[in-house]
Amino acid sequence: MKRYFPFLVILAILVLTFIFPSVEYDKSIKSNFNSGDIAWMLMSTALVLIMTPGLAFFYGGMVNKKNVISTMLQSIVCMVIITVMWGIFGFSLAFGDSIGGVIGNPSTYFMMKGMLGNASWKLAPTIPLLLFAMYQLKFAIITPALITGAFAERIRFNSYIIFLVLFSIFIFSPLAHATWHPDGVLAKLGVLDFAGGTVVHMSAGWAALASALFLKKRNEATHSPARITYVIIGTGLLWFGWFGFNAGSALGANHLAVTALATSTTASAAAGITWIFFDMLRGRKPSAMGTCIGAVVGLVAITPAAGFVSVPHSLAIGIISAVVSNLVVEWRTRTSIDDTLDVFPCHGVGGMVGMLLTGVFASQAVNPNNTTGEGLYFGHTHLFLIQSLALVATSLFAFFGSVILLKITDMISPLRVPKEDEVVGLDISQHGEKL
Repeated sequence: MKRYFPFLVILAILVLTFIFPSVEYDKSIKSNFNSGDIAWMLMSTALVLIMTPGLAFFYGGMVNKKNVISTMLQSIVCMVIITVMWGIFGFSLAFGDSIGGVIGNPSTYFMMKGMLGNASWKLAPTIPLLLFAMYQLKFAIITPALITGAFAERIRFNSYIIFLVLFSIFIFSPLAHATWHPDGVLAKLGVLDFAGGTVVHMSAGWAALASALFLKKRNEATHSPARITYVIIGTGLLWFGWFGFNAGSALGANHLAVTALATSTTASAAAGITWIFFDMLRGRKPSAMGTCIGAVVGLVAITPAAGFVSVPHSLAIGIISAVVSNLVVEWRTRTSIDDTLDVFPCHGVGGMVGMLLTGVFASQAVNPNNTTGEGLYFGHTHLFLIQSLALVATSLFAFFGSVILLKITDMISPLRVPKEDEVVGLDISQHGEKL
């Protein structure tokens, strides 16, 4: 039965395409579309998509040579699996009619129904609903891909596919709904997350920590990066794509998009140079790996704050996040936690630092749509407390939820590869390919 299960899934999807074909749209809906906003969001959607191949290079260059293909494929496969899921029911789970403020009704947009023509999302009336759905899809793709760095070099590919499907349904979609749907529980509390501090980075970071603890240490814990040049290329693609990730979250070609682009650039640069200087302060050589990791940490930390803070405060966010993540990486190396590529210290901790500092530096002068209030820096405590509450709730949900999903996956299909397969390398043992 296991052998034929993938075929049955494809057959079921094929049947659905005939049962639920595209239908004519309601021509009575009046359009408020703006061609400039549509053009920018088309570009942003493409920019966010290129982040996943960028992540594949970023991670692939860090692992042993015998695991490069496997590690990169774990990112790329998210593009095909999550896209199909999103088109069938994933978008509905995240943005469908709210069920208790924690999940969307899977039938609302099942098989992308009601998305043609002039239909639009209530918070993005100037772009088509289908474009909004495709933009949000790219966030759904990269989130489970981020986790892969934690269990690189020791996970079965088939088991990984099961886990990423479960994670997307039970962790990502509820968090996206709670945070970004106007009826979501976190949104109603006034939590500010401009582009994914909770939804993407914290959820992936805590799932990464859970995965590292669950799968335990590799048999060969020490390794040399296969291609540092891949890491540099991946960093460039990630930074380039992040403009769509953060500036695109303004959902239009407007002043908030400009602000988010500027704060993203400056925070990343500040974090990159801080990582180098911090390493040098501790007697280490300035490295390409450190520069790249620092730049990405800055992008992670500014993500929730990008459209809420000024450029000077984005510099502070970049500097603080780099120091904190660097220290957590150092702490992690002294423990038995084998987070292969330090996903939790960089994405999990970086996302948490960003969420807290959003509560410190957020300004209504930067974003008048921020109705929760000013940050701690301006003498107000309410927003900071709300952000702290969201941080704790998201952390508990993402970590313990991931532990449960890992156990379920392991019962369906063992997560860990046999020792001999790990020694040979996953490229050969899992895929029959090599560099």
